[in-house]
Amino acid sequence: MRRRDFVRICAASAAGAGVALPSQAGPLASRAYARTKLVDERGTPIRIGELAVDANYVFVYPYAATPCFLLRLGRPAPGGVELRTEAGEAYRWEGGVGPGRSVVAYSAICAHKMAYPTRQVSFIGYRDGPSPVAGPGQVITCCSDRSVYDPARGARVVSGPAPQPLATILLEYDAAADELFATGTFGGEKFDDFFRKYAFRLEMEMGRRSRAAVEGTTAVRPLERYSRQWARC
Repeated sequence: MRRRDFVRICAASAAGAGVALPSQAGPLASRAYARTKLVDERGTPIRIGELAVDANYVFVYPYAATPCFLLRLGRPAPGGVELRTEAGEAYRWEGGVGPGRSVVAYSAICAHKMAYPTRQVSFIGYRDGPSPVAGPGQVITCCSDRSVYDPARGARVVSGPAPQPLATILLEYDAAADELFATGTFGGEKFDDFFRKYAFRLEMEMGRRSRAAVEGTTAVRPLERYSRQWARC
């Protein structure tokens, strides 16, 4: 079965099957990667009810070197948000998954100069409270370039120089098993630019593994256990 048909069938039967997927409406199509289960550091499947609300979680997907944010927001993310990539491609973000549609995931690579969480430090993360850059909070902020994104609105740019939203990581929620899967991306990817910009660093840290596809499972960690330091602003 072609993936486009699969997604359409899933969307039509979501209420009965307990599966919610972001829409592909609009001229920009989603990109399919390996269907990968989100697990904790012990390999146990992530349960939505065990995720702290408004906390930063990080996992790698769709490549071994590309980190992503998993967030359980303290408010619904109902979707219906019209967005555009830096190239002007339109797409419609259809919200979070799970009870209350409050669980979302995005690439943690900033769309401006591609700051990202490293093992040493992260200049990007979700702020649930006020700050000079984040304003009233409940946004993803990049302290490297002062870009601010709204995770409840498809990671649209609230302020700063970022030219587009963060790329959405498509999530599939199996309500019967209470399990989460990453299945692809939606919106403007920055992966090629990322690998070009950080080629030397990634080669030193990971060798050829940096662009290895993530398959099977991927471990979800709190940001404070992924990066040694979080530079807040």
